[in-house]
Amino acid sequence: MKKFFEKIVEGGLLISGSVSSFTILLIVFFLFKEAGGLFNTPATEEGYVLAVNEKNDVTKLSPEKIMDIFDGNISNWKEINGMDQEILVFRFSDLTNYYSEEELGDEFQYVPEKISELVAKEPGIIAFFPKQYLLEKGFQGRVLPEEKITPGEFFGGTKWYPTSTPAPIFGLVPLLLGTLLVSIGAIILSLPFGVAVAIYMAEIASKRTRDLLKPIIELLAGIPSVVYGFFGLVVIVPLIQKGLHLPVGETAFAGSVVLAIMALPTIITVAEDAMRTTPRAMKEASLALGATQWQTIYKVIIPYSISGITSAIVLGIGRAIGETMAVLMVTGNAAVIPTSFFEPVRTIPATIAAELGEAPAGGAHYEALFLLGAVLFLITLILSISVEYISSKRKI
Repeated sequence: MKKFFEKIVEGGLLISGSVSSFTILLIVFFLFKEAGGLFNTPATEEGYVLAVNEKNDVTKLSPEKIMDIFDGNISNWKEINGMDQEILVFRFSDLTNYYSEEELGDEFQYVPEKISELVAKEPGIIAFFPKQYLLEKGFQGRVLPEEKITPGEFFGGTKWYPTSTPAPIFGLVPLLLGTLLVSIGAIILSLPFGVAVAIYMAEIASKRTRDLLKPIIELLAGIPSVVYGFFGLVVIVPLIQKGLHLPVGETAFAGSVVLAIMALPTIITVAEDAMRTTPRAMKEASLALGATQWQTIYKVIIPYSISGITSAIVLGIGRAIGETMAVLMVTGNAAVIPTSFFEPVRTIPATIAAELGEAPAGGAHYEALFLLGAVLFLITLILSISVEYISSKRKI
């Protein structure tokens, strides 16, 4: 009967593990499936076309150049290796500025012919209008080819303008740099303090002090991140702004400080557990040879537990990289390439949290956010593999 019960338990554990693993694989598959669709998406807004005059010798425009043209930053075709002609930007809503309602027809039946006529008449025009109003035969302009969003534009792009019209821009670089800047800053701030507290709790503090501090530190890990975010917004952000005389306090530094506080419980707990596994015989041998307590800590305990301490650091980085709400609240959410530690930035998790609710399902913006999630998954996967590798190298 006992063996039968053990078989049932083993089978239940096997099924539970298999279901969990299969669920994780399905989530990863869904993530990459949704993300991969971005590179089959037109660079311009779906359902619209860009057209120029037949005499215009520009044959291809990148999303960034399209944005600069429609924003007025590029005003002459010669700036993009075209003819010396002022650019006339035409949006579909501008049609009534050129033609009366009578000319367009009661049911707008003459709109395709009028758009074709306008494009032929204006040599410097670039027209952005719905594809349904493109004259099927006899269009007197030239429609620019429908380019796809490329991996190079996404992974090497330096701008993130997902709602730009007519061509949204999805550039990973500013978000990735913002994520790394905030995360690395958090580790630089939390590492010395975290290791110091771990050493104190493992080797110096009395049993009574350790029993008091350990549950308090572990309790910090259970505080919701939004609470840390509120604390950072109300306390840390104003202190940084006033203390450093900055125009705004929502900066990468503020995000690093909040994340450092959040990463401390992980670093302290894992590092302390690693130090406490040092064999007692090694400590006593060091002390018997005349070494002081601090020399024993520095020469024996830390070298022995260095792999565990490194694992604590990597796990702390993983906590910092994946954090969303706290960072969203204190970093200013500026999707630009950071040039200083004391200016607003935006991280990958904050971008996903802020924009996913407004992104149309199945659209380019939606797929780009899933691709950001895939990038974040790969980063955390690399960190997890690093932890396993470091742990396997532990010397006994």
